[in-house]
Amino acid sequence: MNKKYEPLFTPWKIRDCEIKNRIVQTSMGGTSIFGWMEPNHFDEEAANFLLERAKNNVGLILPGIAPIKNPFMGQWLYKGEGKFRKLKVFMDEFHKTGSKMFVQLTAGFGRSMAVSELMEKIATNKVLKVLAKPFMDVDYLCASSSPNPNRWSDEIKTRQMTLEEIDDMIYAFAKTAKLCKDAGVDGIEVHAVHEGYLLDQFTMKYTNQRTDQYGGSFENRYRLPVEIVKAIKKECGEDYPVSLRYSVVSKTKGFRMGALPGEEYVEVGRDMEESERAAKYLQDAGYDMLNCDNGTYDAWYWAHPPGYMPENCNLDDVAHIKKFVDIPVVCAGKMTPDVAAEAIANNEIDGMGVARQFLADPEWVTKLMEDRMDDIRPCIHCHNGCFNMGHHKGIGNDQDLKDTMGMARCAINPRTMQTRKYKIVPTTSPKNVAIVGAGIGGMEAAIVLTKRGHKVTIYEKSDRLGGIFNEAAAPSFKTADRALLKWYAKQIKDLGINVEFNHEVKSYNELKADEIIVATGSTANIPPIKGVDHAIEACEYLSDKSKAGDKVAIIGGGLTGCEIALDLLLQGKKVAVIEMQNDLVGAKGVCLANSSYLREALPYMGADIRLETQVVAIEEDGVIVRGNDGKEDKITADTTIVSIGYRPNPLLNEQLKAKLQAGLAKAKAKHKRPGKILKGDYGTLHFVGDADKVGNLRTVIWRAWDVAMKI
Repeated sequence: MNKKYEPLFTPWKIRDCEIKNRIVQTSMGGTSIFGWMEPNHFDEEAANFLLERAKNNVGLILPGIAPIKNPFMGQWLYKGEGKFRKLKVFMDEFHKTGSKMFVQLTAGFGRSMAVSELMEKIATNKVLKVLAKPFMDVDYLCASSSPNPNRWSDEIKTRQMTLEEIDDMIYAFAKTAKLCKDAGVDGIEVHAVHEGYLLDQFTMKYTNQRTDQYGGSFENRYRLPVEIVKAIKKECGEDYPVSLRYSVVSKTKGFRMGALPGEEYVEVGRDMEESERAAKYLQDAGYDMLNCDNGTYDAWYWAHPPGYMPENCNLDDVAHIKKFVDIPVVCAGKMTPDVAAEAIANNEIDGMGVARQFLADPEWVTKLMEDRMDDIRPCIHCHNGCFNMGHHKGIGNDQDLKDTMGMARCAINPRTMQTRKYKIVPTTSPKNVAIVGAGIGGMEAAIVLTKRGHKVTIYEKSDRLGGIFNEAAAPSFKTADRALLKWYAKQIKDLGINVEFNHEVKSYNELKADEIIVATGSTANIPPIKGVDHAIEACEYLSDKSKAGDKVAIIGGGLTGCEIALDLLLQGKKVAVIEMQNDLVGAKGVCLANSSYLREALPYMGADIRLETQVVAIEEDGVIVRGNDGKEDKITADTTIVSIGYRPNPLLNEQLKAKLQAGLAKAKAKHKRPGKILKGDYGTLHFVGDADKVGNLRTVIWRAWDVAMKI
């Protein structure tokens, strides 16, 4: 092990519970040991997920949040003791690893509940509301400390929780904690005076306007988390460890308004002065550890930092708050091992909190210990698989129900929480497989096929691996994306996969293979705008940033266009973004933490944002635009960049295109799931990545596995 990491592997204590090292796997929605968004039970998939990481040298593991009252069906978690008996058996096995586990219990979401279209329909229709109540009580799920606007939906009326409901909640925390203790769980984490969840809504002035004993004064606002820990200690004993998930500073300017790094603003939530007092107050109430970061759902990019946020973004605030308590303090938020180790050595924090890196690579701690840093598959902070709750103007949470019920999956590691579906099964019939294109989809398919025992050759028309992902990784803030490209290159080399560079496949008949995977990517959409020849396409800029002048107009305010705008602004350029929709990043599946950062950062950094605006013409020195009021205007620019999406480029002649469309139509007519497969003299063609359907890294990688597992 590199000496600089040694502080991470020293023992420490939470109350009387000794932890073997300072690495803490923090909770992630979807990894609850009692299941997630389904009737509570002992969840075997989550148990396997947790055990695999425990076997890979994690000191303390926190499963995903366990609601004390089930969001579906409304059952209290402490009812049905069979799941706790199974938990006891699991804990006996878990403790053989030397790791410790605290179960995180949550009061709920309140106004932060990610309201979907279905939930809106239930909440706004009296008949549906009554019929759905036994299964999904939206009124209860969204209840807050006070009547507050829902973070996601304008249609939801958030009511105030009653005193009876609060009493039931306190009782449920204590009862559930005792059952966990009896099952051998090492401690409890109370979720959360953190991130603007329900308990946090009680503590903050801007979300708590109560006039009873739970509102008004500092003591009243913090009364509920205090009563919860006291009830747990009374039931479980003073020595039983109880951690608190805690946001040091809310970083919030108002409802749906976050504060960006370095921004001067007036805090409406918990500022540092109050946090200094609150941390000590909560410690004295009985909490034995503070598991910290920053933010609220209104400033979500602090608690779930996308790639645009700085590394170790919460460390300074967490290190400051440690000065005011005598209990251990853990810091999370894009933590890097070198900085965390130094902070621990300097007694600035006690533990390194890490979440989504454990989704990307369950073995990363072991690899760190073995000096195999280049073998760690890096999390790229995309949230495409683990937390793709998207939102834009006029739309609540656009996440598919399947994803809502199956969070904590990983875009770049399909096996995460899906081990029954995605697994390496050795082939009994090895084949020669040709892969056309060395982008992410082609490389992922090659890795899976090789591990299964097939012989793979990749044909790549350029002289490098990565395809269009090289351009996607070009912005200055995409350090993790560039690390992922290096990881792929190492895997291809280590597995001995043959890559024929500078080999452009003209016809599939030239390939001597049993099966052919087409991973040729996509081509840019070019709009039929007058003067479009004066513009460059997004990838042209990303391939050569010198092509952009000092003033840049970007046509298209989707994810790529906004990321290019951010990259240009960081270079000190003047930027205008022209978007026809009513919001930036209006695409489905982009996590609100990512999209809200871009929506807030671009205008803050000086970008000229033109929504609901059409480009009439492109000229050498700018673009002519028309707003929704019908008025035309000219935006001067040295460079115009077009970023309006892509379409599949599957390298098919007209005959093959016709054959493919006929096959898809036939499958659809038979009510079968259409699959893009072609058979002929060239063998069998399978399509992956953007050559199959333009999407994101998740769709590319998961599709590569779907194909590679069946060959």
